[in-house]
Amino acid sequence: MSKFTYVLPLALLISGAAQAVSDNPWYAGARIGGTHYNNFEGIIKGADDQLDKDDFGGGVFVGYNFVPWFALEGGYTHLGKLKSKVDGGGSFETQGIDLVGKFTWQAMESFDLFAKAGGYGYKVKAGGENKNGFAPTAGVGAEYFFTNNLSTRLEYQYYFDLGDKDKTGRIDAQFYGISLVYGWGAPAPVAVVEPEPVVEAAPIEPVVVQVEPLTELLPFGFDSNALSQADIDRLQPIAQRLVDYPATELFVIGHTDSRGAEAYNQKLSVERADVVAGYLAGHFNIDANRIKTEGRGETQPIATNDNEEGRAQNRRVEVYTPGFEVQQ
Repeated sequence: MSKFTYVLPLALLISGAAQAVSDNPWYAGARIGGTHYNNFEGIIKGADDQLDKDDFGGGVFVGYNFVPWFALEGGYTHLGKLKSKVDGGGSFETQGIDLVGKFTWQAMESFDLFAKAGGYGYKVKAGGENKNGFAPTAGVGAEYFFTNNLSTRLEYQYYFDLGDKDKTGRIDAQFYGISLVYGWGAPAPVAVVEPEPVVEAAPIEPVVVQVEPLTELLPFGFDSNALSQADIDRLQPIAQRLVDYPATELFVIGHTDSRGAEAYNQKLSVERADVVAGYLAGHFNIDANRIKTEGRGETQPIATNDNEEGRAQNRRVEVYTPGFEVQQ
């Protein structure tokens, strides 16, 4: 099986990752470094002194972050060649597909430590013999994030029991190198955020609002204590004030003109005040204790009683709520 056979499926995977949407936690990278072979067994054992045990290695990989601390990673790795120091002495070449779990611990805001463990589907070619197999592999490393998407790694990975004792010989391989990784929406390193101190809000000073007094003058017909519709309309702002501010008091004072006996006019002024107070208490559910009524008869005219126009102004009820302050 050629290197092209290994690389093609992986290239397709990386191409698909490159087209992923921004929230897709895929990443891909390439690594390069060195390989050191050791622990020789089988037919290759005893030839240690005739072999160059170091070579260049590298590969490409793609991964998927399931959670910030765990990813599944697969890729192609070429571990170089174990070459004879003697001309024509042959070589031992290894390449294959890694599939490992990557476990990450964030040491600092942009710096991670990680460990990997899994398997390596390899092909060994040595002395005219080929051997395909599956070997365990494990590694450790450190990763530094330039940005949320771009990082670099320093890593070490050990490959166990590559090859066949009788056909190709069996050895272990150690890879050490540097990687460049690009992520498409891969989760950024999880920062350890210290809780911010709780700052107590400054107390809000109450705002004092001045509510102005309200006064209405309700005219009455001669010898009448009946409320007209116009009088009822005039009383609406007074009634709303009493509803909005339950502590507000209301003063209702009845008056008459000078025609008729003084005692009769006094009684009529009280009746007029009571009619207004009763309407407000009954229609707006105002406590009667909040309404103060009084009749002053003909004693406080506001116009002359010598003509009808003046007398009409004197036949009245004064409805009054004092001003006050409220806090908001």
